[in-house]
Amino acid sequence: MHPRLIDEIRAAAPLEQRLRRATPALRAVLDDALAGRELSVDDGLRCLAADGDDVLALIAVADAIRRADVGDDVTYVVNRNINFTNVCFVGCRFCAFKRQRWEADAYNSDVDAVLAKVQEAVDRGATEICMQGGINPEMAPFTYRDMLVAIKTAFPAIHMHAFSPMEIMYGSRRTGMSYREYLTMLRDHGLGTIPGTAAEILDDDVREVLSHKKVDVATWVEIVTTAHALGIPSTSTMMYGHVETPRHIVEHVALLRRLQRQTGGFTEFVPLRFIHQNTELYRDGLVPEPPAKGLYDLRIYAFARLMLRGAIDNLQTSWVKLSHELAQLSLLAGVNDFGGTLMEESISREAGADAGEYTPVEEIRRLVDAVGRRAVERTTLYAKRGQHGESDAGVRPAHADGPGGRSGRREVPARPAPYC
Repeated sequence: MHPRLIDEIRAAAPLEQRLRRATPALRAVLDDALAGRELSVDDGLRCLAADGDDVLALIAVADAIRRADVGDDVTYVVNRNINFTNVCFVGCRFCAFKRQRWEADAYNSDVDAVLAKVQEAVDRGATEICMQGGINPEMAPFTYRDMLVAIKTAFPAIHMHAFSPMEIMYGSRRTGMSYREYLTMLRDHGLGTIPGTAAEILDDDVREVLSHKKVDVATWVEIVTTAHALGIPSTSTMMYGHVETPRHIVEHVALLRRLQRQTGGFTEFVPLRFIHQNTELYRDGLVPEPPAKGLYDLRIYAFARLMLRGAIDNLQTSWVKLSHELAQLSLLAGVNDFGGTLMEESISREAGADAGEYTPVEEIRRLVDAVGRRAVERTTLYAKRGQHGESDAGVRPAHADGPGGRSGRREVPARPAPYC
C-alpha cells in the first residue's frame, strides 16, 4: 500500500505546495486540468506515469477538481445485484464466475427466485436492482423481456438497471431484432438504465486476449449509443490491471469522453481493478501478479477525474474490487460516489475478491464521515434523496406497511424520470 505515500495523501497538504513539488512536465498538465482545458492522450499518459511527488500532486489536483465540479457530498445507492445465472458459453479468460450447464454448481434462477430476491432488497430499502448474468445458450429468446415484465409487475416503482451490452447483443440475436428494436422493447417493458460493463478495455487486440467471443468495440459502441438515443442511460466502466498498457487505458477513457460529448448518456465512470486469483488469464501465465493495491489504483482514479473533466462528472469507486479501506482512500483522489450496497456480488467473489458482497448503509456512512465528507443517498440517475429517504422530487419515504412493492408489503421511491 506504499505506507509513506498513503500517509502523505491523508495529510492533505495545501494544493499549491503539492504543485510546487511536481516536475515541470506534469505541472503543465495539472495546470491545464485546473483551468478546464481538455487533456490529450499524451497528457493522460503523463498522469499515469506520475510517481513520488508527481503522484501526490496528481491526486491533490483530482481532489480539488472533484470539489469544484461536484462538491463534497459522497453519494451512494441502496441496491441489490442479482446475478441470475452463471451458465455461460462465452469463455472470458478473466472471469471465474461462468459455468458450463452440466457442471454441478451451475445455476439458472427462475422468476420466483428472482422475485424473492427483489422482495428482500425492497424490504431493506433498495431503490435499484442491478441484474446481469452469464450468456446462457439455452436461454429462451425473450427471457430478458419476460424477466423485466415479472419484476416491474410485482414492483412497479423499482428501478431496473440491467443487461450489459453483451447481453443486449445476445438477446437481439436470439430474437432476430435490431439493437434499436430490442432496446426499445426492453425500455417499454421497464428497463431504466443499462450497465456499461462488457467494456473491459475498448481495444479489439486486447479484447481478443481477454475473450475472443466477447462483443467487439464497434458493437459495444453501437449498442451503448443506441441505448442513449432511446433515452436509456448507462454507466461506463473500465477493467484495468491485466494485459493492457497505459496507452490502452488512456485511449479507452478518451473514447468514453468522445461518446459522452455525442450522447450525454453516461451517468458515471467506474474503474474496476482486475481480480486475478481464480482466473484462467492468471493461471495460464498470461498476466503476472498485478500491482499491489494502493497507489496504483489511486493514480487511475485521479487520472480519470482529470481526463473526464467537463464530460462525466460522477466518478465511482469499487469497494468490491478495492476493499473498504482503499475505497475510502479513493475519496481523496477524485471520487464522489461510493457505489451501491449490492447485497449480492457473485462475479468478483468467484474471481477472488475478498471485500464481501454487502456493505450496509451505516458502514458506507461511517467510511465517508471518517474522511470529513457527507454521505448522501441517491437514485440511479443521481437525484439526491433526503435524510429520511425522500428524493428531490418529493417522493415519500418507504414504509414497511405502506402500499406498493410485491404483495403490497413495501413502497419504494418512484423510478426517476427517464433520461432525455
